[in-house]
Amino acid sequence: GRLEAVTQQMGYHPQYLDSFLKTQHYLMHMDGPLPFDCRHYIAIMAAARHQCRYLVNLHMLQFLRAGGDPQWLRGLDFIPPKLRNLNEINKILAHRPWLITKEHIEKLLKISEWSWSLAELVHAVVLLAHCHALASFVFGCGCEQDEGPGGRGSLKSLSPGNQCFCEATAGNGCSQELLRINRKRSLDSCMELDSLRERMQRIHMETEGREDARLLQQDREEGEGQEAEVGVQDGSLAAEYCSDPSVGLSPLADTDGEITGATNLACYMQDPDFGYQDFARRDEDQTQVFRVQDYSWEDHGFSLVNRLYSDIGHLLDEKFRMVDGLQSSAMAKRQGCEPSVFKRGIWNYIHCMFGIRYDDYDYAEVNQLLERMLKVYIKTVTCYPEKTNSEMFDRFWKQFKHSEKVHVNLLILEARMQAELLYALQAITQYMI
Repeated sequence: GRLEAVTQQMGYHPQYLDSFLKTQHYLMHMDGPLPFDCRHYIAIMAAARHQCRYLVNLHMLQFLRAGGDPQWLRGLDFIPPKLRNLNEINKILAHRPWLITKEHIEKLLKISEWSWSLAELVHAVVLLAHCHALASFVFGCGCEQDEGPGGRGSLKSLSPGNQCFCEATAGNGCSQELLRINRKRSLDSCMELDSLRERMQRIHMETEGREDARLLQQDREEGEGQEAEVGVQDGSLAAEYCSDPSVGLSPLADTDGEITGATNLACYMQDPDFGYQDFARRDEDQTQVFRVQDYSWEDHGFSLVNRLYSDIGHLLDEKFRMVDGLQSSAMAKRQGCEPSVFKRGIWNYIHCMFGIRYDDYDYAEVNQLLERMLKVYIKTVTCYPEKTNSEMFDRFWKQFKHSEKVHVNLLILEARMQAELLYALQAITQYMI
C-alpha cells in the first residue's frame, strides 16, 4: 500500500524524488479545498482509467485510513453524485485532453446541490493529471505488481534494505533524510496493518452476510443454478466483489504484510472502451492545435492554479524545472546532440501526441533524435501505459543504463501531466472570462 516501488525507481535521481514527494504529500495530506477521503477516491478513479492496480490499491488503503466510507469502494454507483460527476473529465483528461471545453467546467460548477467550487475543481484536476501521469511512470518502469492473472512483476526493481535510493555510479550522495522518511512510513504502515486488517475483514464478513441473504432471496425468485450470473447484470460488479475476496473491495493483508486489493477495476469507471485516439486523425470539427504561444504554463497556467489552490503552482513548477534540469549528457552524447536538444525533442514529441505545438520548434528534429523503438516506447507509456510490457522496456536503448531509462519515464510523467493541466486550465480560464 506504499509508494516504495516508485520511490526506488525515482531514487536514481534523488533531487527529483525530493520534489516529487513534496508535491505528492501536499496534494494528498496538506490543507486544501478537498476532504482527504475524496482526494484518495479521485486518485482511485484516475488510476482505474489505466487499469493501474498498484495505485488503486494504494489509495484504497489510504482512503480507508482517512475515514472514507467503505461502501464507496464498491464502485461509482455507491458514491455521492458530486464525485460521480467528475467521471467525464477524468475520462477525457486521461485519454483525449484536447476534448475538454468550458462547457465541461460549467456543468460541474453550475449552481445545484452537487456543484463544485472553482478551488475544489482545480484541486481535483491537479489530482487527476498527477495520477494519470504517475500511472504512466508505474507501468513504464515496471512498478505495477503482479496481482493475479495478467499481471507482471517489476522490471529490474531494487531490493529495499540493501540498495541505496541513488545509483552508485552516478556520484550523488545518498539522501539520508529521504531514507529516514521512507523507513518511518514503512514502520507506521506496519503498525496500522493489524487494525486495518481486522477492520477490512469485518467489513467483508458483514457485506458477505448481506450478499448471502440477497442470493437466497434471488434463488427463491429465479430458481436454482442462477447464482453465477448475479452481479454482472447492468454492468455492475457489486455482487461479484462481495462474494469473492479477490474482486472489488476486499483489500486484505497477505502473509507478507502487503496489501492486496482490487483485481477488477471496472466498477471505478464508465465507458471503459473510451481510449486514446491519435490527435492527427481527429475529425475536422474537433479542437484545433493547441499553441503554447497562446496559452502556456509559465504565463497562464501557473498563476491560475496557484491563485485557486495556494502554493501548488510553486510545487508543480519546481517539479517541471527539476526534470528539465536532470543530467542527461550521456544520453545526449549517444544520440549525438546537446542534452537540452535531446530532452526538448522528447518533451515536444509527447506534447505533439496531445495536439500541443510550439511555433519555434522544427518537428523534423524528432525523427532525427529519437530512434523508432524509443518512439514506440514513449507513445505506449504516454497514451496507453497499461499496454506497456517488459519486452518494450528491454528493447529500447539496449546500451543505456537503467537510470537513463528512468530519466525518460520522468520526462514522460511531467510532459504528460503538464499537457493535461494546460487543456484543463485553459478550459477553466475560458469559463471564467
